[in-house]
Amino acid sequence: MKKYLAEMVGTMVLVLMGCGAAVSLGCDPVHNQAAVVGTALAFGLSVVAMAYTIGSISGCHINPAITLGVYLSGRMSGKDAGMYMLFQTIGGIIGAAILYAITTSAGIIGTGANDLQVINDSGVTVTVLGGFLAELFFTCVFVLVVLGATAKTNGATNNFAGLAIGLSLVFVHLACIRYTGTSVNPARSIGPALFQGGSALTNLWIFIVAPLAGGALAAGVWKIVEPATDKK
Repeated sequence: MKKYLAEMVGTMVLVLMGCGAAVSLGCDPVHNQAAVVGTALAFGLSVVAMAYTIGSISGCHINPAITLGVYLSGRMSGKDAGMYMLFQTIGGIIGAAILYAITTSAGIIGTGANDLQVINDSGVTVTVLGGFLAELFFTCVFVLVVLGATAKTNGATNNFAGLAIGLSLVFVHLACIRYTGTSVNPARSIGPALFQGGSALTNLWIFIVAPLAGGALAAGVWKIVEPATDKK
């Protein structure tokens, strides 16, 4: 049970700090690119911090897409995968609830929810297909980094897996925020969308389906390229 609770706490911190930074900095890829960099760093550093906090307990997935990729790679049981995803989602909702309580008390609107981003001042947004493809392929890259960085064949470099994964989340955010605000993590999207509502909730399915598909794709790619000594 401790590893499930660790995943819940880790995901709560990721949502609170990452989405909290997005709200506090006013993340806007059209008018405030500096805030985009700050938000990307907040998400990446949150993962690094949690990796070295709960990594030895649960492996610090804090992301259902990662858990799915790990499961499909044969590194964990179906029961554990299901429980990880459940507690990650709960943690994301708790993190969003805390952030919502803080922002509403301060008179600030927003929870950092993912949505199809506005392209320009005319109010036109990224298309559903464009957003879906961005989440699919950027999640694939991110989960592939996770699978490679934590592979048994990496030996001593496993000690730096948390740093590699956190930094990869930074560059994924820098590339993807322009399209969707960057989810690559269903648990990160569900909680904020529930509290923000509107189009963020309407489009929530994109940020659940596409990252999970990306995680599955990454597992398939890893099975092709993984060293023979890493296979069971």
